[in-house]
Amino acid sequence: MSSTNRGDRPLPEPPAALRALLSHDVLISAGALALAAGLAWAWLIRSDQMSAMMAKPWSTAYWWPAFIMWALMMVAMMLPSAAPMILLRARLDRWEARRERLVNTLIFASAYLLVWAAFSALAATLQAALVDSGLVSSMSLSLGDRTIAGWLLLAAAAYQLSGVKASCLEQCQSPVHFVMRYWKPGAAGAVRLGLIHGLYCLGCCWVLMLLLFAGGVMNLAWVAALAIVVSIEKWAPPQWKISFLIAAALAIGGIGLLISG
Repeated sequence: MSSTNRGDRPLPEPPAALRALLSHDVLISAGALALAAGLAWAWLIRSDQMSAMMAKPWSTAYWWPAFIMWALMMVAMMLPSAAPMILLRARLDRWEARRERLVNTLIFASAYLLVWAAFSALAATLQAALVDSGLVSSMSLSLGDRTIAGWLLLAAAAYQLSGVKASCLEQCQSPVHFVMRYWKPGAAGAVRLGLIHGLYCLGCCWVLMLLLFAGGVMNLAWVAALAIVVSIEKWAPPQWKISFLIAAALAIGGIGLLISG
């Protein structure tokens, strides 16, 4: 009667889908995304923007640090939520040379972040205008009037329920459908795909980003909370209707501010 030595049995091979997911290209891309987002968060935590914020709002000495702060904040907040789309694109790239695949993934991510860099330029300009008008504190970069903050929350709640929000969020929640629809090969295709995804992502989240003025742009706990909300909204299955839950929470918060204001 023969016995089989369990230790001599070859280990079962992982499924093909898992092997593809754990390919070198995807792992390298995931590591690069994590490093970029981590460095951005580290800069936000360690940076002291107070001296720069004390400059005159419409001066270059004010605007450039404000732009850099917003741009790095968008990297820290938006890159994790875009990771599934970026990694899927890396997985589907069919260039034979690994270097070409990695470069195209970098181009795609950079094009995506370019859209948020443009938003950061507008946000820095808006910040200067709000500080100059006295509506936003130059120290905390938050709205001093609870009534205005309340109306901002209500406006964000209304946008959450809009058709524009729903259309943009649908593209962000369906990475496979999105990549298959807009895929073009090569570096030019990566730029195109990154810009389109960035614009859809901007359409989905720009109002949520403006809520930074409600809780304080310098309030890292508020920044982290909004980043988590954005990621949950994009990653959650559409049937969970997370956008409606966010809208309800924003509406309750807005009404509370209006009542207490």
